[in-house]
Amino acid sequence: MTGQFATYPSLRGRRVLITGGASGIGASMVEHFAAQGSHVGFLDFNAGAAAALIASLPDGQVARFAQVDLRDIDALRVAIATLRTALGGGFDVLVNNAARDDRHSIDEVTPEYWDERMNTNLRHQFFCAQAVKDDMIAAGGGSIINLSSNSFLLATGGMPVYTAAKSAVIGLSRGLARDLGPHHIRVNILYPGWIMTQRQLELWMTPESEAKRAAGQCIPDRLYAPDVARMALFLAADDSRMITAREFIVDGGWY
Repeated sequence: MTGQFATYPSLRGRRVLITGGASGIGASMVEHFAAQGSHVGFLDFNAGAAAALIASLPDGQVARFAQVDLRDIDALRVAIATLRTALGGGFDVLVNNAARDDRHSIDEVTPEYWDERMNTNLRHQFFCAQAVKDDMIAAGGGSIINLSSNSFLLATGGMPVYTAAKSAVIGLSRGLARDLGPHHIRVNILYPGWIMTQRQLELWMTPESEAKRAAGQCIPDRLYAPDVARMALFLAADDSRMITAREFIVDGGWY
């Protein structure tokens, strides 16, 4: 379905940091914020996909990229500092998007796998927030948007460490919202449903899972990355200035 979508004047010129921005939902975030006139910096390990994304943006839209493994916190801090310099100032908005929903059984999880998955899906959200909070304090406020998932709300099996990490995003976000609220920094949680990215279509979409998804959602249409990106725009804009510590689910009414 096509539609007419909002433009947010408050996002023009704002500096936005997006993790996992080279593909999937993250790439749509980059495109949507850049289209609003924001100055976007994004992090990813896939330099090829990042370069292709930047090349695809219309003239006049600003996006800068830094390659990094988000599990390496020292490297993450350096990458954020590099983007801050490239964009000419501190960040006003952080979108903690990066994650991997690889399937795994209970029996195959080792302590090492647990730690690696938590580092992949949870830990960097905190350290990104830590790295940009002083930017936002100096600016008089800001917005942090942490992506969770509706998978744990639906008691989805087959990826227990992933669902544990995504449920922990709630506690992290609400704690940060309390600590950063006096500085007018909002922290909210965005839950995508089953978004039809190329990765999802290639790895897990089957006729059976498609039928289950359509039956579970109140609105049976497929969800796409822009459906999530447009909610992030609202949560980043001044229109949501008094909304914090809240959860926003974009899943067609499945949960």
